[in-house]
This record gives sequence, structure tokens and C-alpha cells, in this order.
Amino acid sequence: MSANPYDVIIIGSGAGGGTLALKLAPSGKSILILERGDYLPREKQNWDATEVFVENRYVSKDIWHDKDEKPFQPGVHYFVGGATKMYGAALFRLRKEDFTAHRTADGVTPDWPVSYDELEPYYTQAEKLYNVHGRRGDDPTDPPASAPYPFPPVSHEPRIQELADNLKRVGYHPSFAPCGILLDEADMPRSRCIRCDTCDGFPCLVHAKADAEVIAVRPALKYPNVTLLTNAHVQKLETNASGKEITKVIVERNGQREEFSGSIVVVSCGAANSARLLLMSASDKHPRGLANGSDLVGRHYMFHNAIALVALSRRENETVFQKTLTVNDFYLGAPDYEFPLGNIQMLGKSKGPMFREDAPKFAPGFLLGEMAKHSVDFWLTTEDLPWPRNRVTLNSKNEIQLHYEFNNLEPLNRLRKKLESMLDHLELHPHLIPNNAYMKKHISIAGVGHQSGTCRFGTDPKTSVLDVNCKAHELDNLYVVDTSFFPSIGAVNPSLTAIANALRVGDHLLQRLR
Repeated sequence: MSANPYDVIIIGSGAGGGTLALKLAPSGKSILILERGDYLPREKQNWDATEVFVENRYVSKDIWHDKDEKPFQPGVHYFVGGATKMYGAALFRLRKEDFTAHRTADGVTPDWPVSYDELEPYYTQAEKLYNVHGRRGDDPTDPPASAPYPFPPVSHEPRIQELADNLKRVGYHPSFAPCGILLDEADMPRSRCIRCDTCDGFPCLVHAKADAEVIAVRPALKYPNVTLLTNAHVQKLETNASGKEITKVIVERNGQREEFSGSIVVVSCGAANSARLLLMSASDKHPRGLANGSDLVGRHYMFHNAIALVALSRRENETVFQKTLTVNDFYLGAPDYEFPLGNIQMLGKSKGPMFREDAPKFAPGFLLGEMAKHSVDFWLTTEDLPWPRNRVTLNSKNEIQLHYEFNNLEPLNRLRKKLESMLDHLELHPHLIPNNAYMKKHISIAGVGHQSGTCRFGTDPKTSVLDVNCKAHELDNLYVVDTSFFPSIGAVNPSLTAIANALRVGDHLLQRLR
């Protein structure tokens, strides 16, 4: 065991753990970050679509199992910076309505134990910290904000500007997508971001994406009181005799067992792996797993209903950085539908190899390349509901078994039709095929980029795992600070909410550590 126990041990270095480490770093308290992966290598393959999307160069070798025990490889990435190393840096706030119970096609979402107004100052801090570019006022669902975006919106390239103009012309409200990149369009010679076409889904070779490594972990490590151990896979958390306090963090590092202790232990492994660690840490005092007296650890798993759509235009789409536009006209509902639909946003520009999985095996590579040149790429998201039977459990090998039934799918189908009708309205413009040819791909349970909800927070220990400060109800020094705490998921990317919450919990911990 470490001879000098740490004040705080943070397990995981992504949007939650990395951000929390930076928040606590100026306190002078001793902080240990344990990351199961290593630094993502900087290499030319970072920008190679075949390596990234076909060969899965950076995807973990983990094997999970579905509810029927069928194995699958999840799209998880274990690196310093966590899942943010590969994310698209779309940093949306949840809408204010997402924080209160509302009816959906398949049921009612729960209230959050904190309001949007309570989280709002931390959203503002998060946007500043993660260099979010955007403009308020264009989106009719924009929640109230105490400050403008800290950076101007990433400008539309000509093809996307045409799309925005045409959508406005037929009565929609396209807006600039909030984007976390280190871009200075007013001074491109000195801008770290070069506005390339390998951002969404790629690691950034020039460290210009606002990921948790670049924004949080590296700055935190400049403080002498912060230590990072890589390749440190936490196997178990052990408690004292009363079961009320974590006393040991058991780690496998470079094939050896190591033990660490900390006054406060923060789990931030991602929703599925945080649940896995708590379940693996079962003991006499916690026979169903740590913090699991309510039998809720691992339950209420969500990951969004999402679909990638590719429209093929008659002329080439020469856009390079495409992820600048979003449409939320149907986020809260539609004139012909009483329930919320969701979010439409642009994807990063497609490249030929990305189509290989969906294309016929005989399709030549040059044809896929031509398709990519003509593609206009969309990402549609609607919320899935936090059903308790959608859950993470462990098999006999302590591998994740993900029991998941898709739900609330009608809004996604309707949102897809809304997008199709938008493009039909634009058929007079020559840059879109009049009959709109699409490739469609519904995201499967292996697409875990938006995983949330396995350790929900709340005020009642019978119906939640964590209290409002994300401390486990049943333990005095255990916190969970990633997307596990979400009671519901909304219909926008969860990263900014995880970051904002980490800053909020950080304020609580700073008070506790005094």
C-alpha cells in the first residue's frame, strides 16, 4: 500500500475524472489519477480513416456480452482523456426541460434532483474551460445562459451555409453547433486547430480538440501535488470493517498488484465500467456490490437512440469541417406529434472507408470514395428511457453483460422522416438529389459513446445510488463522477453535462477537503 495515502484518488481521466482533477489541483491536496490505458500514441494513423474506422486501431480489445450472452466488441477507448479522445467535441447543454419529468412515447422520464438553474453556472464554466464555440439565440430550445459562448461559432463552409440558408427559407431554425476545438479563425496562422476533416471520430494529431487530456489532465499535472499512473487497471475497492469507507484501491499495473489508499475515492470509469467496478467490489458488508443496497447499480443504462444518415448530393460536397450546424425545431415535439423528437446535427465529413461495413462486398473502393465526395452527413439523436431492466451485470469472468431492450423508437423514426421532408423541401436546389438517396445505420448497443445512467443520483437511497453531490448513499468517501449519475439522458451529447457536473462536485469536494 502507498506509504503516504492520497487526499483524493480519481479512477479514470475522461470528461468527469480529468475535469475533476483539474478543478481540485490548485487546492494543494495530494491527488492520484489512475488510468487503465496509456497516452494515445501520436502517429500518422491518427488521421487514417481505414485505420480508425475499419481496423479499429484505437478501440479496446474488451469483449462484452449482450442479454443473450452473445459476445461483441464495444466501441470503448481506454486512454488518458478517456472517451473524449475520439469524440466529436459537440458540447451541448441539456435543455431546461430535460431536468424535469416529461412524457415520451414510451413512458415518463424522472425529475433530476438538481435543476437546470443550479447547474447553469457550471455549464458556463465548462464552456469556457473546453473552448466551446457557439452563438446563443438562434436555437428556439436554447436554455437560459448567464454568459455568451466564450468563443464565436465555427463558421459554416459554403455548402453548409447554403443548407442553413435554405432551411431558414422554409421556416426552420438551424443554428451553429456548439463545438469544443482550439480554433482561432481570426488568426489561422497561429491557430492550433487547422480545421481539418479528421476531427469527428478521430484522435487529434495536433492536440487541437478540446478533449480531457489536452484541456484538463495535462494542465492538472503541472501541479506538483497531482500524480498520474497509466496502465493502472483498478480491480477492486475494499472497505473498512464497517463497510462505510473505502480503505484500499487494488490495482493491476504492468502485471503487478498494487494498493493505494485515499481519503476520498472517485470512480469515473464510464457508466458501464463504473458499475462493473462497484459490482466487482462486493464484500460481506456489500454482498450485491458497493453502494448497491438498493440493487440499482448497473440499472437504468441509456446510450441514446441514434442514427447516422448520409444524403448524396448531385454535385460534390467540398466541405472539410462539416460539423457546424444543428437543428432543434423538433427537440420538444412537433405540430403533428405530442412527444419530444430530438436533435439533428451534422456529422464529420464521410470518407470512403467509413462506408465499407455497410456496402456490398463487391463494391469497389473508388465507388465508395465517390459516394463520400457527394455525401452530406447527419446525426439524429432521441432519448431512450431509463428502464431498470436495461442494466449492466457481470458474467462468471467479471466481464460486462449488457441487458438492453430498445425503447422510445417512434420519435427517432419520426425525426428521420422530418429530416427527409426537410430535404424534400429543398429539391428545387441542385445541390441535393431530388429523390434523396440515403444510407441508414441505426447505432447498435456496441456504440457506447453516450453511455449513461448506471449509478443515478437522487435524494432517496431507495431509488438512487448517489446523493445530490454524487457521493454514494452507503459510503462516506466514495463518489462517482462521470455520466453514470444521469437520471435521464435527454437528446443531446452528454459530455458537457458530465464536465459541468464534475466542476459542481469539485466545489463540494473543495469544501469537504478544507
